[in-house]
Amino acid sequence: MLFDLRGRGRRGVVRVVYIGLALLIGVGLVGFGVGSGFGGGGIFSAASSNEGSNGSSFSAQIKKYEKATKKNPSDVSGFENLTKALLHEAGNEGGGYVTSAGVVTSKGKQLYRRASQAWQSYLALNPSKVSAEVAQLVYGIYGEAALNEPSKAVEALQIVVAARPEDAAYYAQLAIYAYKAHNERTGDLASEKAVSLAPESQKTRLKNELAEVKKYPNGGQTYTTTTNGKTYAVKKAPNGTFTGTQITTTPQPSTSTTTTGKKK
Repeated sequence: MLFDLRGRGRRGVVRVVYIGLALLIGVGLVGFGVGSGFGGGGIFSAASSNEGSNGSSFSAQIKKYEKATKKNPSDVSGFENLTKALLHEAGNEGGGYVTSAGVVTSKGKQLYRRASQAWQSYLALNPSKVSAEVAQLVYGIYGEAALNEPSKAVEALQIVVAARPEDAAYYAQLAIYAYKAHNERTGDLASEKAVSLAPESQKTRLKNELAEVKKYPNGGQTYTTTTNGKTYAVKKAPNGTFTGTQITTTPQPSTSTTTTGKKK
């Protein structure tokens, strides 16, 4: 079974390593109650909501668990706590990890790489029970705006959906990341599950939008729209943003002719 975490080689985590490419793109999953941002919003705001705001406690925790894991590379709880501390630090609005426009800075990406390394080290130790809480926090750092490693997001999201099997939003995100990782089988199964769990009023829209992600996993689709009498070609980027270019047409030469004649 796709989401079965039992059995030899799957204990604690499903190891899914695929090659290829919410963050969400245009599926409206925020309506399902799942944040999609970095910094002070989305998944990281939830992570840091009870941890204070100046980041000093995160720094102390990071140093503590980095020291512990260096001393004992088999310290499962140490790597789990290190990952959480780094992710909490990512939610520090004053840390310089994300600009006011929501763009992940180079400093932010460095922090996300450290969190990813801690998470991967944790998984490599095959914990008896993988933390779905940490998986739920960590998958967001693998989006296009950050590390752009969708296969690792798939790995984390499979842990999340195993713990939250009735949550349409996370199945939808799993479908999106799987399509971006060019793993259509996982994407199709997750998409079907997401649609089945979605509210009746959203099923058709969700199905259509996931189908669009499957068709254009890297974005690039173009739409034509007319506004105020002007026609624009609107292109969708991989991160879900749109850019528009006005379409201009060259007037065709007139084909009509005017003849004159003398009156007889």
